[in-house]
Amino acid sequence: MSRIVIAAFYKFIPLADYAARRAPLAALAQKHGVFGTILLAAEGFNGTIAGPRGGIDAVLAHLKTFPGADDLQWKESFADKNPFYRMKVRLKKEIVTMGVAGIAPEKSHEHYVRPDDWNMLISDPETVLIDTRNDYEVSIGTFDGAINPNIKSFREFPAWFKNLRAQKPLSKVAMFCTGGIRCEKTVAFLRQQGVDEVYHLQGGILKYLEDVPENESLWRGECFVFDNRVSVGHDLEKGSYDMCHACRMPITQADKASPYYEAGVSCPACHAAHSDKKRRALQERQKQMRLAAARGQTHLGAPQGKHS
Repeated sequence: MSRIVIAAFYKFIPLADYAARRAPLAALAQKHGVFGTILLAAEGFNGTIAGPRGGIDAVLAHLKTFPGADDLQWKESFADKNPFYRMKVRLKKEIVTMGVAGIAPEKSHEHYVRPDDWNMLISDPETVLIDTRNDYEVSIGTFDGAINPNIKSFREFPAWFKNLRAQKPLSKVAMFCTGGIRCEKTVAFLRQQGVDEVYHLQGGILKYLEDVPENESLWRGECFVFDNRVSVGHDLEKGSYDMCHACRMPITQADKASPYYEAGVSCPACHAAHSDKKRRALQERQKQMRLAAARGQTHLGAPQGKHS
């Protein structure tokens, strides 16, 4: 049996007619049995998709016909079953939401650092290393010495950075995120704020874990991913974390042993936040998922991985 191909990609390009591109792209993915999510906006596109080799190749070839996307690059990994339940093509104001106008992320590639050069950069004591991801992502893995902004949403990053800069001199900054897309915007934002020497990891953490041997790695832990694999380690093999399908937080086997854990309903992180009404609704959804699985069907309300 052929393994499922998972492709993650993004491209910042002017895409004025992005809304008109939605239906043909969705139809092509459906025709080829490709699942996942693709976001379209005036600033470009962003997505993670999974399916058979031929289907993935067809969708990527179509995306490369978009104006300015002929050099599209993507990261691939593999799974024994599709980590997505359906295909979604969504229209957005931004392909990754930061909420800052007047920046130029399409120029951020001028500040890429290749994975094989990354260790040298972040080992420099003059480099301020910033993890641009949300707190739940950072909690399961990050680079040695990285600053954790402790943000719940990427929208919080600009205010957090302005506060950091007011407290600390920042002459040389290195930033990283899962696949690189958030850093395209943070680099553009920092340059807008007058920080000239700012770099980011080309291809993100995923490319680093794929390219850098584990015995040379400065990464500690696992990397959260936005699908039902939940986390990956070196060589992009599936990690040890599961997901609470009520709050979408990564959970460990110890979390599952907690009295606050109920599959599909709650975990130690969200147990106290649920009303009785919400808990009953989650329990009913979980029941319907079990019944569908017993019939050999996929329940359409099945939880999906986060996407960003």
